[in-house]
Amino acid sequence: MPSLRTVNRSQSFWPYVQIARMDHWFKNSFMLLGVLLALFYEPTLFTRAGGLRLSLAILATCLIASSNYVLNELIDAPHDRFHPVKKHRPVPLGLVQPTFAVLEWLLLGASGLTVAFLLNPYFAASGFALWGMGVAYNVPPLRTKELPYLDVLSESVNNPLRLFLGWFALVADKLPPLSLTLAYWMVGAFFMATKRFAEYRHIGDLAVAIHYRKSFGYYTEERLLVSMFFYAITCALLTGVFIVRYHIELILFVPVAAGFFAYYLHLGLQDDSPVQNPEKLYKQRGFLLYMTLTVIVFVLLMFTNIPVLYDLFNIRPSPITPLWRLGS
Repeated sequence: MPSLRTVNRSQSFWPYVQIARMDHWFKNSFMLLGVLLALFYEPTLFTRAGGLRLSLAILATCLIASSNYVLNELIDAPHDRFHPVKKHRPVPLGLVQPTFAVLEWLLLGASGLTVAFLLNPYFAASGFALWGMGVAYNVPPLRTKELPYLDVLSESVNNPLRLFLGWFALVADKLPPLSLTLAYWMVGAFFMATKRFAEYRHIGDLAVAIHYRKSFGYYTEERLLVSMFFYAITCALLTGVFIVRYHIELILFVPVAAGFFAYYLHLGLQDDSPVQNPEKLYKQRGFLLYMTLTVIVFVLLMFTNIPVLYDLFNIRPSPITPLWRLGS
């Protein structure tokens, strides 16, 4: 039987593990697009050495992300007390010593950036940008999370930063396509605006909502819905540029992607919407299945060549050698 002292120590340590939000590490799967792009342009990178670099990249990104989560938990505690769910987090409950939390934030950030510098300067710069955006998003006087629209855009910029991290883990001498990078930013903005919309509706009390997040003093359901529409359309246009410029086969992916946006919006419009907590979306089995299908279709089309599409759309074929060729 464990002693009472051992139990108390484990209980006092666990809140510091919780505020690092390791259950949010799944968000680093957004690095996958950068990895796929790198392998699309340079298939020779698919080696054991490339796998090792990618493993270090994932470790660095997770540590940096957890550093940002600790900072968010610490600074947001006074506001989280007004949220019906977040008021039960460790910091608002008084289970975390602020001094130790600051040390945890610095230690995680320094560890992640140290690993990042072991890879290459471009990956390290992207990692530092991810960490810096965590500071800009949370820390006064800038604290972009309090500013309407900038709160969404400054948090969703982590999407293209993760794309860079996936890309620079394998490629260190060129940049990924700007069109897809910006489209990826708009995907994240759509997700984040949908989350804001769901939170706004769930709280239901404007005064409480403003105490929780100042930007809710400006937002309305209509304004949030309009912004979601803007981000989705902008993403579609930028993705179209990438498809026409680099890989027309992805035009077959458009209906699947549109269905994914529609499915996510459907979830966002529900009462007590699950998109308020993206880390728990795995419980939505239908959504998880559709998301998996979306990723599979995208990956297959990225590495497939369909010559007839270039004739139909009068586009010059990409010089990159595909893994699969359908038709003559």
